[in-house]
Amino acid sequence: MKRVLSVASEAVPLIKTGGLADVAGALPAALKGQGWEMRVMIPAYRGILKKLKSPKPVWESESLYGGPARLVLGKAGGIEVLALQADHLFDRDGGPYSQDGRDYPDNAERFAALSFVAAEIAREGAGKWQPDLVHCHDWQTGLVPWYLRGTGIPTVMTIHNIAFQGRFGRDKLAALGLQTWDFTREGVEFWGDISTLKAGLVAASAITTVSPRYADELMRGEFGMGLEGVIQARAGDLHGILNGIDLDVWNPETDPEVSSFSAAKPGGKSKNRKALEAEFDLDVPGPLAILISRLTPQKGIDLIAPALGPYLEAGGGLAVLGSGDGWAEDAMRDLAARHPGRVGVKIGYDEALSHRMYAGGDAVLVPSRFEPCGLTQLYGLRYGCLPVVSAVGGLADTVVGATPATEAAGASTGIVFHPVDDLALRQALMKLIALHGDRKGWAAMQRRAMKTDWGWDGSAARYAALYDALLGR
Repeated sequence: MKRVLSVASEAVPLIKTGGLADVAGALPAALKGQGWEMRVMIPAYRGILKKLKSPKPVWESESLYGGPARLVLGKAGGIEVLALQADHLFDRDGGPYSQDGRDYPDNAERFAALSFVAAEIAREGAGKWQPDLVHCHDWQTGLVPWYLRGTGIPTVMTIHNIAFQGRFGRDKLAALGLQTWDFTREGVEFWGDISTLKAGLVAASAITTVSPRYADELMRGEFGMGLEGVIQARAGDLHGILNGIDLDVWNPETDPEVSSFSAAKPGGKSKNRKALEAEFDLDVPGPLAILISRLTPQKGIDLIAPALGPYLEAGGGLAVLGSGDGWAEDAMRDLAARHPGRVGVKIGYDEALSHRMYAGGDAVLVPSRFEPCGLTQLYGLRYGCLPVVSAVGGLADTVVGATPATEAAGASTGIVFHPVDDLALRQALMKLIALHGDRKGWAAMQRRAMKTDWGWDGSAARYAALYDALLGR
């Protein structure tokens, strides 16, 4: 079986701060059916080693960025994990970031250490296991392809969100194992800083991102965040491959958090709606929309309050779960205070509650300004909670907007709006009112959405084909 080392800052089920963890945790099982053995390498943050089954050390170093380190092989959730134990770097509260979500001041060194060890394992192997190829995720692992230049070992660099670029001052060159001649426009230099993401984009054998639309968007200044020129130069090596979701975890028929329902037997959906209204203290005569999101400008949170008025007046409601910027949290609380019984808000994140919200909601709002792939809309489709999304990135790739043509063809699975502003969102919400009022048409759209397969098999096949092409097989 062919071997691939996947290097990431996080992976389900061990540590998660965002969607990257879902991808890193889901790919190994999906790729197994494609003839690939994938091991996932992540830092051994505090508590990680205790979660590993049958742990055993397979690599050691007396000194890695100021302290001893070892690589521990174990299993978690059915995946083979290589956890990099370097307590002076990773044994802290908060995992990749501090508990308040901020970067640690030595994050350059922490993730350079991860990248250095990953490159060494690629070259030399560990515990009689050596990968044929290395798959890297986001800026935290962008130095791996750079370290492996000239070795002939293929590397794949996946951009999950180009907004996070791994920027550090030029004074970090030596600490990151870089030379002054690496610090050029053709190398790791980015607007006077080092960018570890740029290093990966320049040096990787191939670049992927998490949807075809986002791959196209990254070549434009509006979305490329200063790296569009680098992406344009590598356009022939760029591949947009959609993320999938775990169809076992996200299954309304077997989900322990909800009253069971399916496309064939949708009756339980109404029970979940009643339970959700009770949980948020709501009484909504029309459609109940949900919002499960980081509360930040990227997610279009500032558009919601200006757009919501006519929708609420027409009988709609909104249940919100999320956390983020203080102003956004305050804005959501203010909405709930001004519209009791119609808007309910819970600040924070609760995985079980999110399942209940998808099961009970009629629609899920995703008004993002940019969205590389998005999982929220996929969960919504799976649970008959129809997405109302902006026409960007993976949202546009995965939701078929309701138009006269798509409805006549029996193809629509949600509402897609453009441009990304409060007026377009207001119109989309009023469209939700109208579509929801057609009970027969709404039920048909829910069934279509729920029958769509957003599992990992198709995506894994595309990754496997890319790996094979890089190996010349």
